[in-house]
Amino acid sequence: MEDAAAASQRRVRAVSAHLQPPPAPAAGRGLAANPTAGEYAHAQGYSVVLPEKLQTGKWNVYRYAVETFRDCRYLGTRIRADGTIGDYKWMTYGEASTSRTAVGSGLIYHGLPEGARVGLYFINRPEWIIVDHACASYSYVSVPLYDTLGPDAVQFIVNHATVEVIFCVPQTLSILLSFIAQMPCVRLIVVVGGDDAKMPSAPVTTGVEIITYSRLLIQGKSSPQPFHPPKPEDVATICYTSGTTGTPKGAVLSHGNFIANVAGSSLNIKFYPSDVYISYLPLAHIYERVNQVALLHCGVAVGFYQGDNLKLMDDLAVLRPTVFASVPRITNAVKESGGLKEKLFRTAYNAKRQAILTGRNPSPMWDKLVFNKIKARLGGRVRLMCSGASPLSADVMEFLRICFGGEVIEGYGMTETSCIISAMDIGDKSIGHVGSPISSCEVKLVDVPEMNYTSDDQPYPRGEICVRGPTIFRGYYKDEVQTREVIDEDGWLHTGDIGLWLPGGRLKIIDRKKNIFKLAQGEYIAPEKIENVYAKCKFIAQCFIYGDSFNSSLVAIVAVEPEVLKAWAASEGIQYEDLRQLCADPRARAAVLADMDSIGKEAQLRGFEFAKAVTLVAEPFTLENGLLTPTFKVKRPQAKTYFAKEISDMYAELRETEPARPKL
Repeated sequence: MEDAAAASQRRVRAVSAHLQPPPAPAAGRGLAANPTAGEYAHAQGYSVVLPEKLQTGKWNVYRYAVETFRDCRYLGTRIRADGTIGDYKWMTYGEASTSRTAVGSGLIYHGLPEGARVGLYFINRPEWIIVDHACASYSYVSVPLYDTLGPDAVQFIVNHATVEVIFCVPQTLSILLSFIAQMPCVRLIVVVGGDDAKMPSAPVTTGVEIITYSRLLIQGKSSPQPFHPPKPEDVATICYTSGTTGTPKGAVLSHGNFIANVAGSSLNIKFYPSDVYISYLPLAHIYERVNQVALLHCGVAVGFYQGDNLKLMDDLAVLRPTVFASVPRITNAVKESGGLKEKLFRTAYNAKRQAILTGRNPSPMWDKLVFNKIKARLGGRVRLMCSGASPLSADVMEFLRICFGGEVIEGYGMTETSCIISAMDIGDKSIGHVGSPISSCEVKLVDVPEMNYTSDDQPYPRGEICVRGPTIFRGYYKDEVQTREVIDEDGWLHTGDIGLWLPGGRLKIIDRKKNIFKLAQGEYIAPEKIENVYAKCKFIAQCFIYGDSFNSSLVAIVAVEPEVLKAWAASEGIQYEDLRQLCADPRARAAVLADMDSIGKEAQLRGFEFAKAVTLVAEPFTLENGLLTPTFKVKRPQAKTYFAKEISDMYAELRETEPARPKL
């Protein structure tokens, strides 16, 4: 056992990186090496070659973190063993390391061979991270099983990836047992939070053993095994992406992919041992997975939400995070305040905005009077917000920067590139783009003549975004055909997104190559682009744009923001019994369509890109009603079927209002 003085010295060393001033930027580059990653990625402009050290397999991220931050807080949760909710209780880096070793040793105890696939079938909690670290330390391959996917998809993934062990919770255990006989590859199920006395047995014919997580820890601690560290080229995870059609595709990602992405993006996005991060984005998605690798390397404390998005604001108030991934929907909270509060907010907002635009320091009075109260909604300490889903509109970005006073940066990435492709630099005040390519990949734009996008376009080159480098995935598991469709013979991954180059090497996403369809008059439509425009409408929570080659115009299904629509109805003196009745009111539909038209004009949509009719629905698009993928994209074929009557009615209505055609 080490003495208190030695432990104290290690804690001082752990936070020293946070206390040291950052190195001066390279001349003319505007980029600087992060002290924690500078050894692995050298600032050489927008595209770099990672040094050979990355290929040696000597960089063990977790070992570095344990040695440096052993006594620092790492994983925190509010959920007690009896299911009640309290203050955050923390596990240190050293304690997590001990559990990681026990889990890996326990899997060896059960005879799991190196390279075997391990499924994780539960939402974010400390054990998810610990099991994932155990897989990395003992050369197992983690396979996230989306908690929100239906049983059919889980069964498909388990069999497709030949998953031998599944970690689940009591709620997901009952689902697994309902079709365990259809998954002959599974030999062990480990129940996190389960009670030894209440563990059911699987049918004898399946040969599956069911144990609790606590039992596995005991077995592993009684038979500790040395690490079997992987090589950079070894598979770290098979991350299944749920497409809008067909069965899920398994993106194969190596340890080298993860390290390259984290090392490259650390030049843009920096974390410190003093940071506190809230984990609520699904760990089954690549964005949260890569964040966790970066957070670990920097000694950040990671607090988990209690599992309910509706209670997230309460978790934020208790945890008081400094870093927030993904941008919360908080803009309507200000709009709903009304009256004097809203007037004061507008005055403060405009004053602070004007000061920022003219390069002056805003008066601290506005923060004290107005903005500190908004900051308090997220715990009051947020210094950095990172958004990496659909593009943020310029006004939302401006709103967040003014209200929170910290950095708000936007990035762009996908599972097939191990996450981040580009990200804004800290301090970049411009908006409307997703930054420059990270230093561990290169990006080019390829002409898409059928959509009139070329490298010769003025004033900026445009085309399909293609990415190459050590962050590119190994391919889709057991699917050479789809792999060859996205990776060409020169190693370029074709993303399907359309971008343009802005001055300074900044990338702007402007369109989508996939999901395009043709209207009756021959015009091509990219519905996602139009939906992103309409997302700025205050009435709209979600939007589905539909069109086809039999009709000359687009129609929209809009899941409304209930409070905004109700406030509008009150201001108009409109009476209604419930939200459904209000959605069906022609006056409400007209008001929403008018607002959509206004926003469409601002965004300079072309005439045929405007929705000509709208149906308002009270029920949001969710995973449960089958209208969203687990990455929260609209499932277009399913939405078309789900809203078939509404779509048909809108087109019938449009035909009635069309000017009568002259008879021939």
